[in-house]
Amino acid sequence: MIAGALAFLAAALAVGGAGLLAAPTARRPDAGLLRRLAFVGLRVRELPAPRDLAARLDAAGRPGGLGEREAMAAKLAAALAGAVAGLLAAAAPGRLGLLLAALAPAAGFLAPDLWLARLGRARARAARRELPGLLDLLRVTVESGASLTEAMRAVGAEGRGPLADEWRAAGRRVALGAPLSDALHDVRRRLPLPELAALAAALERSRRHGVPLAETLRAQAREARAALSREAREHAARAAPKIQLVVALLLVPSVLLLVAAALVSALAGSGGTLLPT
Repeated sequence: MIAGALAFLAAALAVGGAGLLAAPTARRPDAGLLRRLAFVGLRVRELPAPRDLAARLDAAGRPGGLGEREAMAAKLAAALAGAVAGLLAAAAPGRLGLLLAALAPAAGFLAPDLWLARLGRARARAARRELPGLLDLLRVTVESGASLTEAMRAVGAEGRGPLADEWRAAGRRVALGAPLSDALHDVRRRLPLPELAALAAALERSRRHGVPLAETLRAQAREARAALSREAREHAARAAPKIQLVVALLLVPSVLLLVAAALVSALAGSGGTLLPT
């Protein structure tokens, strides 16, 4: 019995360590669960939304087409689900059950916010990776004689990613009569990256002072590549201690637990002694 429990714990630690060491996928999470939670929450009660919720939804790409009302409904439904789970966990011995019952609703209420923040970070990383290449394509298109608006729409139509989608939408807005500055402001609002803010400022200086647009785009692409290279080096420097921590706290204990399980099994089979008498 003890050997089986130790073996199970070792397998759980090994799986957890391997999952932490595995590289995260770039695939966008499914928003179906959040929409189902929103459907349930709208049946219960409508909560006032905080001021920054719209910005966080925009940064996350409006997953599932959710608005502020649906997001607050999803938070309420998640809090109710957490309360039910907390009541079930209240049967735990000692004060642990009461602690779980008290914290579960708050954890459920905050879970959609954490999910939106994770989506926003993943979307920003994807946009940062595709920015240098799209800037080069934008420069080539401008040098071929197209205007900036036409180039943004054409490059956005050929690209696949959050930044290409935003540029394509901005080009369509300008084609319908919206000012280019307003379209770029909307792009920065949905993708709050310093690189895009610097690009918008450079484009404004180019328009105001008559600097060739192709030179401005070439310089912005060079700076975007330098920023991406710095981020990769910083990420690699932060990853090494995390890998060592996972190995030390999960993978090594899992191996030791497997050895302990084998020793316990051998002791139980030999009547308590490993040496022949």
